Amino acid sequence: MNKSVENRFFAIVCGALLIFVAPLFLLFLFLSSERADKEIKDHISVLLVANAQALAKPLWDLDEDSVTQISATTVAEGAIVKVNVRDTSGQLDVTQSTIPKSYSGKLEAISRPILYNSVGGTKNLGSITVFYPPLGLFDGLNHEEIVFVSIFIFAVLTVFGTALIGNRIFVIQPLMRLTYAIEATRQLGSRHHVDWQSNDEMGRLARSFNDMQIKLEREEKELKRAHRRATDTYNLTPAMLFSLDKDDCIAAVSDYWLAATGYERSQVVGRKLASLVLPESRDDYEQRKIKPNAMSPRIEVTVKFQCSDGRVIDVLILESTAIQGGLSLSVMTDVTDLKHSENRNLRLATTDHLTGLLNRQGFETALDAKICEVDVGQGELACLFVDLDRFKWINDNLGHAAGDEALREFVARLQRRLGPADIAARLGGDEFAILLVSDDAEAGALKLATAIAKIFDKPFVGDTRLSASIGIAVYPRHASNAAELLQKSDMAMYAKKRDGKNGAQIFDIAMLDDARRRSEFESYIENGLAEDWFEAHLQPIVKLQDREIAGFEALMRLHHPHKGVLPPSAIIDVAEETGSIIRIGNRIMEKAIGHLASLSRLSGLENTYLAINFSPLQFEPALPARMAALLARHDIRPERIVVEITEAVLMDDNPEIRAVINELCRYGCRIALDDFGTGYSSLSYINRFPVDIIKIDQSFTRAINDNAQDVRRKSRMLVEAITTLSHKMNCTVIAEGIEAEDECAAFVAMGLDYGQGYLFHRPQHPTDLLQKLATLPAESPGAVVRAS
Repeated sequence: MNKSVENRFFAIVCGALLIFVAPLFLLFLFLSSERADKEIKDHISVLLVANAQALAKPLWDLDEDSVTQISATTVAEGAIVKVNVRDTSGQLDVTQSTIPKSYSGKLEAISRPILYNSVGGTKNLGSITVFYPPLGLFDGLNHEEIVFVSIFIFAVLTVFGTALIGNRIFVIQPLMRLTYAIEATRQLGSRHHVDWQSNDEMGRLARSFNDMQIKLEREEKELKRAHRRATDTYNLTPAMLFSLDKDDCIAAVSDYWLAATGYERSQVVGRKLASLVLPESRDDYEQRKIKPNAMSPRIEVTVKFQCSDGRVIDVLILESTAIQGGLSLSVMTDVTDLKHSENRNLRLATTDHLTGLLNRQGFETALDAKICEVDVGQGELACLFVDLDRFKWINDNLGHAAGDEALREFVARLQRRLGPADIAARLGGDEFAILLVSDDAEAGALKLATAIAKIFDKPFVGDTRLSASIGIAVYPRHASNAAELLQKSDMAMYAKKRDGKNGAQIFDIAMLDDARRRSEFESYIENGLAEDWFEAHLQPIVKLQDREIAGFEALMRLHHPHKGVLPPSAIIDVAEETGSIIRIGNRIMEKAIGHLASLSRLSGLENTYLAINFSPLQFEPALPARMAALLARHDIRPERIVVEITEAVLMDDNPEIRAVINELCRYGCRIALDDFGTGYSSLSYINRFPVDIIKIDQSFTRAINDNAQDVRRKSRMLVEAITTLSHKMNCTVIAEGIEAEDECAAFVAMGLDYGQGYLFHRPQHPTDLLQKLATLPAESPGAVVRAS
């Protein structure tokens, strides 16, 4: 450092001399040389003038001796070293020189013409040329200048030397001591101080260095104490701490880690941690750093760890991604008990608490696993979607406890028919799913569906009879993923329900068309409600005796602006599934009551009634108030409104629905039981509910004149029995679907009251119906308008 600083200081001073002092000194020498050269030239010019005049006469006379003598006198003058005299004719050329033979330098020359004034005028006789050596930088210095230059050089050298000495004393020495202190600190490890006292910058630097050493010494002691505390914490903390190097080898372990695992420190330090992890978990551990969460401050991985005594424990490893000194700090926690609890909770979370089967979450997990198994084994997977028919009746009539008992009994019977590899789950309510893996999954599924059907041969709780609708879909034949397989088996189940329930249905591509068609109908319904496409057509109901119009049935129609009138049954099915039947029913009810008010203005139709079909979903608590408001708006008596309900409404025996029906009856509306004689129809409904009108289903209308005598006889007996009992209970009977005169005659003979069908009137738009009825004679407005 001494050499480096001193050399740089010396270079700086020398550079300053060269840059500032040297140019000034050279300028002084140059000016002195210029002055001396001018003096010499002026002197030589005077000599040349005098010698030119002196040489004029000798040169005119060609007196060579005189010329030579004058030339020699001229050379003897101080600065001149050579003289040359030459006449113009070339006859005379005299040269005098004092130049040594060894001189090879450059000479400066000055010439002057020699002129002679003769009688004939001034003549140019020749020229005289003198030569003198050029002056150097120092040749022009006189004595005083030499003394001045000497004093100047001495002063510069004195300053230069003084600067070097001062630099060494006041800069180099303290820097040397500072350097020695630093080197001693580095080599010996102890904190050395600089012994230097002054009030200048070097003194402040020395004091600052000493203060820094004192502070570092204090911090070093604190750091050592902290290191001792950290080491104690590392080893005594009740947690399995360890450190890994960049190669995932164990660099250090805590005492607690050793105590918990049973290893000696010498057995594990330098060993890869992965070698202590069981092979089944090793891939998870080795891939931990390339997972998506690898950029987080820590990495988590749960593996199975083998202790020194052979015990296997589940451990959670939290590894810091911040590496210091090439090591990462990790903590290992024994989570064996937690894992057992987690597995137990997982079983609880994926198991249906009532039946012990998998729930929907567990089923979806099992379905994904089975699909992977099939993909590897190149087999097939069948999914059976099972929905119990009439299960809601048990809950509503026998209570939820009975429903739960029925579900447990069904599962107990089902499990006796499942194979060891089959998986069953309860998806919710009365919906179940079964997974079956086989080379011919469809055949196995149909076989299992047949076995499930036999489950229902015996009654369930309370002698209740149940059945099941089963949908079957096969992977990969019908679906490409888990969600699609479950969806298509569900679609097959609903197709079976719509087809009559109680059986199995394999998924067919046509079901997708049906689903798309139903989706289209959903769109039509929403657009129809928004843009008012729904219409209430009316079909007159006539007295069978005189065929006068007694009332009208309101029938829903959706008139699409491009597709025309859409099938009402399809619209109703979709609307009841989506719940939009409530809005549709309210819209039809409003329009139908308005149409009745218009028809009531015709003579003879003032007392006709209006029959409105209601879906079970429409029986909301607000229905009676809405009905009353509409009737009041159009000034229609409540007894002119007939509420048509189906056996499904009565069979469910919902207390809320019964309350709404009773409220409508108290208000004055009449109740009609529609489609009587089909399904689970029972005359007990007439006794249990306030029914005023019985509508015999049109299937009996077709059967009373059937070609088969036995069918015809039994059908007529049933119709006569229904009519007689209904009349005994003060109920009016209406026959539906009359299309032929013989059918009408048969019903008249049996004593039925009213009829409805194409024989009398087709369902018509109210405007058309009003126009036709208005054209009839005024005295018989209720006369028959034959169907065209």
